[in-house]
Amino acid sequence: MKHRLLLVAALVAAVACSCTKEEQWWQLRGAVLSVEDLQSVDWPKIARDCGINTLGTHIHPTQVCEFLESEKGQEFLQECEEYGICVEHQLHSMNELLPRDLYEEDPQMFRLNDEGVRTADFNCCVHSEAALQIIAKNAAAFAARLRPTNHRYYFWLDDGAPTCVCPLCKEYSASEQALIIENRMIGAIRKVDPKATLAHLAYANTLDAPVKVKPDKNIFLEFAPFYRNIEHPLSELDALPPEGYGQMTHGQNLKYLEDNLKVFPAESTVILDYWLDVSMCSGWKKPAVQLPWHPEVVRDDLATYKKYGIRNATSFAVYMDDAYFESYPSLAPLKEYGACFED
Repeated sequence: MKHRLLLVAALVAAVACSCTKEEQWWQLRGAVLSVEDLQSVDWPKIARDCGINTLGTHIHPTQVCEFLESEKGQEFLQECEEYGICVEHQLHSMNELLPRDLYEEDPQMFRLNDEGVRTADFNCCVHSEAALQIIAKNAAAFAARLRPTNHRYYFWLDDGAPTCVCPLCKEYSASEQALIIENRMIGAIRKVDPKATLAHLAYANTLDAPVKVKPDKNIFLEFAPFYRNIEHPLSELDALPPEGYGQMTHGQNLKYLEDNLKVFPAESTVILDYWLDVSMCSGWKKPAVQLPWHPEVVRDDLATYKKYGIRNATSFAVYMDDAYFESYPSLAPLKEYGACFED
């Protein structure tokens, strides 16, 4: 009788574990907000009520540090902890990791442009040892102040900006140049956080999968299909982005994803999509327009990503601040968004 009870208990436990695994396929179910959004709206409560388990801060490292170290920022962190919401920081970082005023000290740290001139406008020369040392040091310093609760770090290059074309760098794609920097950063960050992992952002000019540079084992893929149409699912392979966003089809977007998944593990990959991105829909100008919400697209996209073995997805939701909710108070789209991960 005792053995029979133990067997029944084991079977029940196995079924429970199996169900839990299926229900929790989507480990990261997120939204990325700017500091202005987080300061003016109780986003931890919204996340809890809508089935969102991760909030990402945005836009720049110093800006986010100042917010989190303020009284309001401390309240945000405490509330997220109380509700079991993970906090991470998705950041445009390069101009702070390598301050532009260092150009006068050493122009060789900065990129060579197509006219053959060293310029401090964007990014850096990835074959400057001095530049890599400064970037890694500053990444570690920001990591000490911006500890994500899931140990995932995001320090991105300048937003879709050109990279170095000096004789050494021009042999490497923008994606490979990014990875050279990321490989150096993660070593320094892990001295601050031994569990740290760091994103390689495949986005805009870094969509090509790296070939000549191999990622450190603690680098994960973050895929952001910027050139997509959020009114149509990615499974509509011939769909084109809105006017002004080029001619990249959804099928081409997925080919970039497939190529990157030959380099990076699917299980650690994070999707950064645009389903909730009011800022994009508003042309990055306020007052914000109402989110054009297409839950059927989100469900279809999640099914597509799941087929690749991907288990982490988030979306920009920038411009969802107090003014936005005053004009469009319904939380129905956010609740449906959270529900999409459960379907």
